[in-house]
Amino acid sequence: MNEFIEKVKYQIANLPGWRTKRKLVVIESDDWGSIRMPSREVYETLLKKGFPLNKTSYNRFDSLASEDDLAALFEVLYSIKDMNGNSVKITANTIVANPDFDKIEQSGFTEYHYEPFTETLKKYPNHSNSFSIWQEGINAGIFRPQFHGREHINVQRWMRALSDENSIAREIFKYKMYDLSIGLARSKDAFMEALQIDSEDDFGFQSAYINEGLALFKKIFNYSSKTFIAPCYVWHSNLNNSLKSNGVEAFQGSWYQLEPNVSDNSLKKIFHYTGQKNDLDQIYLARNVFFEPSEIKIKDWNKEVINKMKLAFRTGKPAIIQSHRMNFIGSIDKENRDKNLTMFSELLNLIIKTWPDVEFVASDELADLILSY
Repeated sequence: MNEFIEKVKYQIANLPGWRTKRKLVVIESDDWGSIRMPSREVYETLLKKGFPLNKTSYNRFDSLASEDDLAALFEVLYSIKDMNGNSVKITANTIVANPDFDKIEQSGFTEYHYEPFTETLKKYPNHSNSFSIWQEGINAGIFRPQFHGREHINVQRWMRALSDENSIAREIFKYKMYDLSIGLARSKDAFMEALQIDSEDDFGFQSAYINEGLALFKKIFNYSSKTFIAPCYVWHSNLNNSLKSNGVEAFQGSWYQLEPNVSDNSLKKIFHYTGQKNDLDQIYLARNVFFEPSEIKIKDWNKEVINKMKLAFRTGKPAIIQSHRMNFIGSIDKENRDKNLTMFSELLNLIIKTWPDVEFVASDELADLILSY
């Protein structure tokens, strides 16, 4: 009965909006560029200190992508072709900056500073050539960065926490970390929701966050991001104007936008569907398939994904697959990367076998297609 109800819900959610007869597949992967767990050594150290990091998939597995991580992922992407002879492509939703921990500490924890993620990569082992591999993937059309945020951190909340020398934030700062939560957890020590709001004054800061972030994105990649996926799906619609003025024409996300309520710090769910337009003529792209083996234990991921894709195609929708970066990272746990890439490769081959006329497209390409109608 539960399976039937879930199927009906997916079918209903897929009904409204833009349709196509083409079998379009979009793979959206979040958190590229953002720091998380610095190393296996830091993970073990904090675990011994009593932090329950083994309870959270992001802290167990996620980190900046190393050269080995990228090479292994790209090998899988290159190996599979769609009906047009194009390789699989991943929309790599990118956080373009991370905290500059040294400068923040030098200021006595009173001033916030950030650095481009390309600089952060140089500080990690086996990462110095990572961005060159990014560029190879971009040029080959298998890796398409889009804007996920300036940082994956609520800067103002974090800086307030750092002012307390006895805080958890200050304790993990020495390890070049800022958060131990899964992002959606509501606590004073959770900072992943970059665009959560504590007061009306936050809108000015967040507008600057968007302007600076998208300018940095263009400087790094030499093109503007057409789409945006908010960290943790949290953003206020008042920010849409800032995004629009910087070239953002489409929003990635789940079926629900989580809009902050300033008065009580709650989050209002706003339903969106693929092809829906707001009053600025920006469109929404709703994820309707999930491949998250690092976080969710499902016996048969192939069956899960294929069934969800069937529901999407049956209603004339593209299959928009969510798969976070942590599924492809092995610097904390190599087995995690290798196991998931094997599953990912098997899944992609099954997709091609099930639908020989499938086409792999990036999120901004899908946005262009919808906007052209």
